[in-house]
Amino acid sequence: MDVRQVVGGLDHPECVTVDESGQLFCGGEAGQIYAVSDEKGEAVQISSHGGLILGLCVNGNGTIYACDTAGKNVFARKTDGSISIVSAGSSDRPMSIPNFPVLDSTGNLYVSDSGSWPEGGGCIFRVSPDDECVVWSTASPHFTNGLAIDPSGKFLYVAESLLPGVTRIPILPDGSAGAVEQVCLMPGTVPDGLAFDSQGRLYISCYRPDRVYRMSSSGELEILVDDFQGTDVAAPTNIVFGGEGMTTLYLASLARWHIGAIEMDVAGAPLRFPTNSYEGE
Repeated sequence: MDVRQVVGGLDHPECVTVDESGQLFCGGEAGQIYAVSDEKGEAVQISSHGGLILGLCVNGNGTIYACDTAGKNVFARKTDGSISIVSAGSSDRPMSIPNFPVLDSTGNLYVSDSGSWPEGGGCIFRVSPDDECVVWSTASPHFTNGLAIDPSGKFLYVAESLLPGVTRIPILPDGSAGAVEQVCLMPGTVPDGLAFDSQGRLYISCYRPDRVYRMSSSGELEILVDDFQGTDVAAPTNIVFGGEGMTTLYLASLARWHIGAIEMDVAGAPLRFPTNSYEGE
């Protein structure tokens, strides 16, 4: 499939996401957060805080949640430009490599913590709207990376880079984590980012090789796009659907300096934008 460059001149973006209006954001290696315009092909830096930004998501108030490797925390960048710390871990476990945040419809923020490379030992934290941070699950520990909640809202999908593959954890009615389930194994890859389309198919972007997979509802993996030269698709660590009709798949390019885009024939599954999520203090 054809991959076009949306904007260049970025600082090795690991992450890319959209807000409720469709505004595109990505992060940088030195703590930058950029607002990106696909229409204009330009990016404006709106924040600089901490170290390499590993993952972003946005709530319904326009607050951006960012995983910061330097501070070993998740911080919130509010629409007025102010920064507040949301969490640095639970009372019994600090964050080590906070990697990716995702919101559910009730305002809980799930945060993957990768542990270490190559040992793993990662976990998933959950920060509730009332500021309680707990270790939600330790059942996907193999360098816990990208997260996605499936369209039904019943499962949290987890990219485990050192498995390598994808697992999922049921979100039980009381909010606790169910027993982990294996979704797929991906030998010879380093899976990193996840996204769903409106047909329930899972997209898996890989730090290595420079590739994005799509998994059918029956569990079959196919290569959506592959770039052995690593130029247009360059360590596509995070992915997100956005654009007109949510039919553009945006790719971060950690190994280079741009955000890429693929025009799809199916829309992405809607993300969740609660307004009651905890925004730090």
